[in-house]
Amino acid sequence: MPKNRALQDLLDQYKNGDLSAEAAAEAIEGLRLDRVGDFACMDLGRDVRCGMPEVVLAEGKDPLHLAAIALRHAQAAGRCVVTRISRDQVGPIHEAAERLGISAEYHEAGHILVLATGPAPEKNGGIVAVITAGTSDIRVAEEAKIIAEEMGCEVRTAYDVGAAGIHRLFPALKPLLAARVFIVCAGREGTLPSVVAGLVDKPVIGVPVSVGYGYMGEGRAALASMLQSCSVLSVVNIDAGFTAGAFAARIARMGKEP
Repeated sequence: MPKNRALQDLLDQYKNGDLSAEAAAEAIEGLRLDRVGDFACMDLGRDVRCGMPEVVLAEGKDPLHLAAIALRHAQAAGRCVVTRISRDQVGPIHEAAERLGISAEYHEAGHILVLATGPAPEKNGGIVAVITAGTSDIRVAEEAKIIAEEMGCEVRTAYDVGAAGIHRLFPALKPLLAARVFIVCAGREGTLPSVVAGLVDKPVIGVPVSVGYGYMGEGRAALASMLQSCSVLSVVNIDAGFTAGAFAARIARMGKEP
């Protein structure tokens, strides 16, 4: 089983005398919890336990609850990623973050807000490729991209290379071949992940996107098509950019860890 780098770093810090036994034990347990009022319980040990950050889903949350959760998490963990966040939700959090000395970077294309009190995650050497069939798929691709970057990977992208003009795909693939895993986002009939999986010798993750109309619209035809692919690929749920990005990052960094 590959080493959990976060856990290894903690053990090294304890061995070198940079971390007390009490602090090391608390972190190693990976069960750190922090309650926010009477409405939320944050998992602060996920990075140590699972090698991936805790991510806050903004969709459906009360704006005041969302702000309290995101800011508390950034203060406690040093970094907080908020997904599916609207521009209206960003404003109040950004203002409060500024007062607290927390940086807030809004990635509009991916609807993600990143709060931080320190530097960006250290790169681990893993490379992830993210491809979209059309420009309508970019919003989901950007969510996957940012999550993989937050997990320490380098991400290379090629957007709008869809199967309707297959000659666009081949030159777009060439700069991506060093990647250890490919994320391919496609709506409508969802052809592109199957095509890519038939051309590369790396794992491919298909992401159906809720683009399309009429019968089997809103990503359902794309999901069914990817599940029935004769090429070998894994498939996540409709619009599940976060899941694809996190899964790809785990794969990409495995070969880079000693």
